[in-house]
Amino acid sequence: MSKLIFGCGYLGERVAKLWRATNEEVHVVTRSVERAREFAAQGLLPVVANILDKRSLSELPQVDTVLFAVGYDRSADAPIEEVYPTGLANVLDALPAATGRVIYISTTGVYGPADGEWVDEETPTAPQRDGGKASLAAEQILAAHPLGKNSVILRLAGIYGPNRVPYIDKLRAGEPLAVPSAGWLNLIHADDAATIVLASEKWAAANPNSGAPEIFCVSDGQPVIRGEYYREVARLIGAADPQFVAPEAGTPAAERARSDKRISNRKLMTAIGVELRYPSYREGLAAILS
Repeated sequence: MSKLIFGCGYLGERVAKLWRATNEEVHVVTRSVERAREFAAQGLLPVVANILDKRSLSELPQVDTVLFAVGYDRSADAPIEEVYPTGLANVLDALPAATGRVIYISTTGVYGPADGEWVDEETPTAPQRDGGKASLAAEQILAAHPLGKNSVILRLAGIYGPNRVPYIDKLRAGEPLAVPSAGWLNLIHADDAATIVLASEKWAAANPNSGAPEIFCVSDGQPVIRGEYYREVARLIGAADPQFVAPEAGTPAAERARSDKRISNRKLMTAIGVELRYPSYREGLAAILS
């Protein structure tokens, strides 16, 4: 069987390695010729294309699973509203008709503020930020496409892992953090997220033609108060307890503070039954920072 990855970055590369470890044929799409050479050296099959250029997508390979894990490049010219929904629509139109399924990496940002209450797949969507709005629009495009009936939408909480622990340099330097200390933080370790992608693929193969994309909220199910998370990071690196200052209005940190919610992973754990290597932020941070 063969796979195709759009967005072979922090999460996508981990998924590619897991697929390659089982001798799968893995195609990866990149806009960069240099990056294509790097992928080829890793045993991957690069395709140089741009999801916003339909002509470049004219010769996509036939595969049984497509992973769309495109992250937003803030230095790019295209707005996020174009990259996610338009990019996914272009990919869906270009894929061979015999493609098996699509796994779309979405975000829990599709939900609105919840005053600290639990949120799951049945909670109405009400995105407040551009990223959540664009991700929800892409979800709706997948749902309306014929491939949607065999596909999966994974709404990921915040991904962390090696080289992705926010504000660690400021904590080491003893600088105040312009982030909220209150409110819930929902997380999933990158390695567990990659394992869940493969597990959701197996689930989709065993449950075909559901009529609509199956949605799973992806988190470790152990939300933590934001201040406690940063205090644990500081403890592990031997830094002083963090000091917090209010983030400026309109900044991403301030916007995140408004979306106080706890993400349930009950459906994911019940239906797919994956065993998390890092069942909470404590184990994950310890593995990264010890």
